[in-house]
Amino acid sequence: MAAPGSNSEPRQLSEYSGSYVVSRPVYNELAFQQQRERRLQERRTLRDSLARSCRYRGGRQVPSCSRKRAFGVLKTLLPVLDWLPKYRVKEWLLSDIISGVSTGLVGTLQGMAYALLAAVPVEYGLYSAFFPILTYFVFGTSRHISVGPFPVVSLMVGSVVLSMAPDGHFLVPSGNGSASNTTTLDMGTRDAARVLIASTLTLLVGIIQLVFGGLQIGFIVRYLADPLVGGFTTAAAFQVLVSQLKIVLNVSTKNYNGILSIIYTLIEIFQNIGETNIADFIAGLLTIIICMAVKELNDRFKHKIPVPIPVEVIVTIIATAISYGANLEKNYNAGIVKSIPRGFLPPALPSVGLFSDMLAASFSIAVVAYAIAVSVGKVYATKHDYLVDGNQEFVAFGISNIFSGFFSCFVATTALSRTAVQESTGGKTQVAGIISAGIVMIAIVALGKLLEPLQKSVLAAVVIANLKGMFMQVCDVPRLWKQNKTDAVIWVFTCVMSIILGLDLGLLAGLLFGLLTVVLRVQFPSWNGLGSIPSTDIYRSIAHYKNLEEPEGVKILRFSSPIFYGNVDGFKKCVKSTVGFDAIRVYNKRLKALRRIQKLIKKGQLRATKNGIITDVGSSNNAFEPDEDIDEPEELDIPTKEIEIQVDWNSELPVKVNVPKVPIHSLVLDCGAVSFLDVVGVRSLRMIVKEFQRIDVNVYFALLQDDVLEKMEQCGFFDDNIRKDRFFLTVHDAILYLKNQVKSREGQDSLLETITLIQDCKDPLGLMEAEKNEEELDVQDEAMRRLAS
Repeated sequence: MAAPGSNSEPRQLSEYSGSYVVSRPVYNELAFQQQRERRLQERRTLRDSLARSCRYRGGRQVPSCSRKRAFGVLKTLLPVLDWLPKYRVKEWLLSDIISGVSTGLVGTLQGMAYALLAAVPVEYGLYSAFFPILTYFVFGTSRHISVGPFPVVSLMVGSVVLSMAPDGHFLVPSGNGSASNTTTLDMGTRDAARVLIASTLTLLVGIIQLVFGGLQIGFIVRYLADPLVGGFTTAAAFQVLVSQLKIVLNVSTKNYNGILSIIYTLIEIFQNIGETNIADFIAGLLTIIICMAVKELNDRFKHKIPVPIPVEVIVTIIATAISYGANLEKNYNAGIVKSIPRGFLPPALPSVGLFSDMLAASFSIAVVAYAIAVSVGKVYATKHDYLVDGNQEFVAFGISNIFSGFFSCFVATTALSRTAVQESTGGKTQVAGIISAGIVMIAIVALGKLLEPLQKSVLAAVVIANLKGMFMQVCDVPRLWKQNKTDAVIWVFTCVMSIILGLDLGLLAGLLFGLLTVVLRVQFPSWNGLGSIPSTDIYRSIAHYKNLEEPEGVKILRFSSPIFYGNVDGFKKCVKSTVGFDAIRVYNKRLKALRRIQKLIKKGQLRATKNGIITDVGSSNNAFEPDEDIDEPEELDIPTKEIEIQVDWNSELPVKVNVPKVPIHSLVLDCGAVSFLDVVGVRSLRMIVKEFQRIDVNVYFALLQDDVLEKMEQCGFFDDNIRKDRFFLTVHDAILYLKNQVKSREGQDSLLETITLIQDCKDPLGLMEAEKNEEELDVQDEAMRRLAS
């Protein structure tokens, strides 16, 4: 309801804020190219392109062996040489130290927690939080992301590890001799095998990422649209929740993997829920509540708190102390971390022979890990006004994962929570990342023994508490539905498929579904019939705006899509809907009418002249035969040129054939939104032009891009009947040309008027008395002679 005194009427905007007048010739493509000489496009071979890229940098020619050129290439390969010499020690160092310490504490705990997702012992999570940072510092282009484990990627690694090394492969007979069929799980051998598989997978993922970076195909991440990534990461969060739920409850289940694995896991958890360990459940539940509450306070008061409260670290210290003091393992059978070896393992060669068994999964992991890292990196790069090189990021993470694979690590990317800590605590560069790696190193060397009493349920609870942001993405679906229903469907489809099929197949299904929606959008594009604002060159959709003017006898169609083999049928339907008739059907009906007229001429019931057709006085009106078979295509092979009789097809005909009216003389195609044509598209356009020419409707083109026009030339579109003077620079050029053509014909051609009088006159012989001469006989004799032949 309007406020008192306010005007409820919408404010009227001024019609014009300015005006302009342009005086220029009407340009078609032929005239424009003759006046403005077209540049010849240089055709370069691959060798020429490579040589040119080596000679030019920043648009300037650089000697190939110059020191400046060499250093520029080196800085591209090693970005650290670009930003480290510019490091502002006095301004940035203290902030980076504070940020590095905070991020390192969080990274230490998350590394251990995410190791549970990767199905390897917790100490290998510490290694995975340390080694990747060392190489990314040198090769990476983002100054703010915190490199290391991420729950989604860790879970994808864990699914590969569990599928290749399930518990059932490591059952050995028990040695107590009490029962011959009793078996036990050889956990040492199992863990060693799983670490080997995880490190081998890390090496293969790094190789794939390095190859992608070398081939400069960082654009691949563009196909992972935001709705797809949102649905996938939400499904991954649900997978993570289920995988950690059994640890919080300390309930034993089988390690399911593949299609419906999450459903089977949930069923077994609830079947065995009576075995829940109360001590682990209470510790996990309290950890989740405390972590989520403190994180909410951090978010709400982030402008007042200089450093976010490291709640995970505080909770871990308290939980470890309680577990040690109360001896929860002995008194309550709680599951604890137990042994954490101190120090680093020597580098080891992963098992290259396993590559073939994990190749398919490694591609999806490589792309997902890269997409997450680059997406997060670009957010902070935009915020702090610098650029992230997508191809170099592929190289940086590829080298980091290859290097880490030799030190028993699992795949690294970046974690949103760690990156947020690193940036919000004042981190300026990757110096903060190196300091955080130093904190992790201290934990590996000195703190391992202190963390052995820590309950695994606390680590699992820390993982669950960090999933809040990913679960909150569900709130994006209603917003997406209002903005774009297709994107909302992509989100939901990817999420559901990733839950049902597993993360790798779910991601593939979501990607294929997203590409299918693109194909469907292109195959069924938008199109509009256009009209103009009177006395202007502005053309808009007549379906969307009122008071637009359509030129008399002209239809204008804008088609907003490329024209290719997948949508040529849709394009033809758009043309039919715009003009209001089917050109092929009109042509066939005209042929049918001409055949009947010709038959009546042969019987003597009609007479033909060069100006039209007349009936004999007193003859029966047998010519008006019903058109029973509307679409009967009989004898359509008789061409119109064999019957040289002028007929006004928009007037009443002397035969009862339902010939559709053609109220236009021209069709203008606005091709400004046509980005490319293929051979089928060019052939279809050519066929449309021919079909309309046969019914005396000319087709004109406007706003074609140069490369589209070039493609039409290459495909042989033009001939003597289809020339470039039918192609105009703008729609308005075409309309002005057609209006001038109509004016030039007015008063010069009265043939159609004469024909109409002949066909409509009740006394045709009286009208034609002056013309009933030798000309009439010649025409009839000619028609009869052609029929006889």
